[in-house]
Amino acid sequence: MFQQILDPVGGSLVLSALSAAIPLVTLFILLGGLRMKAWMAGLISLAVALFVAVVLFEMPFGQALLAGSEGAAFGFFPILWIVINAIWVYNLTVETGHFGVLRRSFELVSPDHRIQAIIIAFCFGALLEALAGFGTPVAITVVMLLALGFEPIKAAAVALIANTAPVAFGALATPIVTLAEVTSGVNNDPRLNIDTLGGMVGRQTPILAVIVPLVLVLVVDGKRGLRQTWLPALVAGLSFGVAQFVAANYISVPLTDIVASLVAAAAVVGLLRVWKPAEAITTAETETTGAAGGAGGVGAESTVGGQATRHAAANAPGGTSRTGSGTGAGTDGPVRDGRGEVAKAYAPYLVIIAIFSIANIPAVKEALAQEPWTFAFAWPGLEVANSAGEPLASTTFNFNWFPAAGTLMIFAGIITALILKISPARALKTYAATYHELRWAIVTVMAVLALAYVMNLSGQTTTLGVWLAGTGGLFVLLSPILGWIGVAVTGSDTSANALFGALQVQTAAQAGLDPVLLAAANSSGGVMGKMVSPQNLAIAAAAVGMAGREGDIFRRVLGWSLVLLALMCLIVFLQSTPVLGWMVP
Repeated sequence: MFQQILDPVGGSLVLSALSAAIPLVTLFILLGGLRMKAWMAGLISLAVALFVAVVLFEMPFGQALLAGSEGAAFGFFPILWIVINAIWVYNLTVETGHFGVLRRSFELVSPDHRIQAIIIAFCFGALLEALAGFGTPVAITVVMLLALGFEPIKAAAVALIANTAPVAFGALATPIVTLAEVTSGVNNDPRLNIDTLGGMVGRQTPILAVIVPLVLVLVVDGKRGLRQTWLPALVAGLSFGVAQFVAANYISVPLTDIVASLVAAAAVVGLLRVWKPAEAITTAETETTGAAGGAGGVGAESTVGGQATRHAAANAPGGTSRTGSGTGAGTDGPVRDGRGEVAKAYAPYLVIIAIFSIANIPAVKEALAQEPWTFAFAWPGLEVANSAGEPLASTTFNFNWFPAAGTLMIFAGIITALILKISPARALKTYAATYHELRWAIVTVMAVLALAYVMNLSGQTTTLGVWLAGTGGLFVLLSPILGWIGVAVTGSDTSANALFGALQVQTAAQAGLDPVLLAAANSSGGVMGKMVSPQNLAIAAAAVGMAGREGDIFRRVLGWSLVLLALMCLIVFLQSTPVLGWMVP
């Protein structure tokens, strides 16, 4: 059994931490600095992580390879298993033209791109995050925006930035559940449970929720967008934030994002019945703006063909190809869809909501968590202990093949095919095409998760965390950054909580800080890392036909990620003082 060493490099924690950071620095330089294709950057960084693990952290080569293999497997299941099947459901609607119907129904609410960004990327994306998480909202909303006429890189940036505030409660609060599991036995604090931790996160992320829609309209249309559509952005943010706070603290932690997204969508639609922007900004008018710059904008806009063009062409049920916004240039005129077609267009998402709701009924969920529907096994040959000699739980692979979100998505796809009258052969052909479409994203995600597991099991990640924890009382400012690093690397707030949750609580005890505050800060800080995680970048790039240009998208969103992270650091710091200390339960 390999036992981790926290200071293997010259017996120095500082040198060891700097060494542990090499794979991460390599990944970000290759992506953001050299603009290398994400799958290549992921594989190279994985090789670097293996080198650091074996040469500097003294992990046996075979154990390091096994750690990487478990990470790659986890990257495919459950993460890619969700994304692939979610995009397949979307592709089925594209095949029949019903996605075009859905697009036009959103246009009826408002043809303005700035408002569409709020409704689709923020509100609808939050609902998808609540139900599935793990990249699903980015995968679906980015192509919806593209079909509405957004430029590819702008659609990707908007979808990624919008996928922040709801992440901590994603997949029915799986990150919070995981956080409670890994922290509950650390220092016997009875407050370290799902309800209290969920309530604390619900007193941090709602503040972000107020700001994110304002950022979206700024990204879409610059200062003009902020000036003309600040009202619906503020309504969306405030209604979402208030609902998220109320649901997390007084209703149900798992249902938090479902409640918040529906309340926000209803509030914006209600506002639009009595208010309209001074002018409606559509495709041609936003393409030439420098709007996507802001804090994160670098580089010029560009339009790519191929896959993006195919996604943007949402066919009407009658077979006529429509592109762009559906009302501007490139169409045959306004299209009026019948109620039946509109109902079919919304049916896949209603089916998804119904299936996930049934699967999460306590009795059903408990039954599906048992064998043969779910089982766990030790990863063959992988034996790792932490620095205290305790075996690591992460060497156990949980295979919940039936209740997994990706499997539920397959059921949703089958029902969708029946509703839309798609033949089995056509559905299977679309499924195969979906895999081909996401082939590079699949490589990227599996490589990056392999990197994360190598870093985690070799002790690199723990060394980084312990080094940061050595700052004592100042750690309260760094606590959200630790969560950000975890999500940026793994692409998952759940994984980041599993990685650093216990460390946050231990550090809080040593530094005289509140463990509930720091544990929640790990999850809340992590949500900003989602938009710069390589797998999310790969998913967004593949969806808009920009595979290989993930670095461009990374540069577009990095600034916003850091700005929002700085805000969360300030929030957590103030919550550790009498200024906002009253917010800690």
